[in-house]
Amino acid sequence: MRDPRMPRYFTLNESERLLPEVERALRDALFHKGEYQKADQELDGSAEHIRMSGGARVDRGAYLAARSRRDTSGAALKDALNRIEHLGALLKDLDIGLIDFLSVYRGREVCLCWKLGEEHIRFWHGVEEGFRGRKLIDDDFLAGHGGNAGGDSGGAGPN
Repeated sequence: MRDPRMPRYFTLNESERLLPEVERALRDALFHKGEYQKADQELDGSAEHIRMSGGARVDRGAYLAARSRRDTSGAALKDALNRIEHLGALLKDLDIGLIDFLSVYRGREVCLCWKLGEEHIRFWHGVEEGFRGRKLIDDDFLAGHGGNAGGDSGGAGPN
């Protein structure tokens, strides 16, 4: 069994196979983040109304419903983020849907980079380069990369 504290390295094929599941979890996370923010804004508005009116009465039912929606959305958001992590993907930016999968290219750790809306993983970058350092996956990269996530990988991580 794989040690969960050790990084997982993926080949392009392995990460591509995970994309549908990662995308579902990412879309769930974005939805629940939006719901959480809406409910949180309602709660903030109620608190502001109380402050501005010197202790006005609040519709307790509406307040409790907003708090329940916020808490439920927060828990669902956490669950979606945990699903992404469990799959071995690295969430880099929830707002734009940016995901990395660790891989190995010529003995060094790199990232296979995917953004929500892209049909396939077409880019990679060095770990320190980030999104701006994205490079198109070419034949040279395909021949020299590997993983260890289980499946069609040849490499076992960086040397």
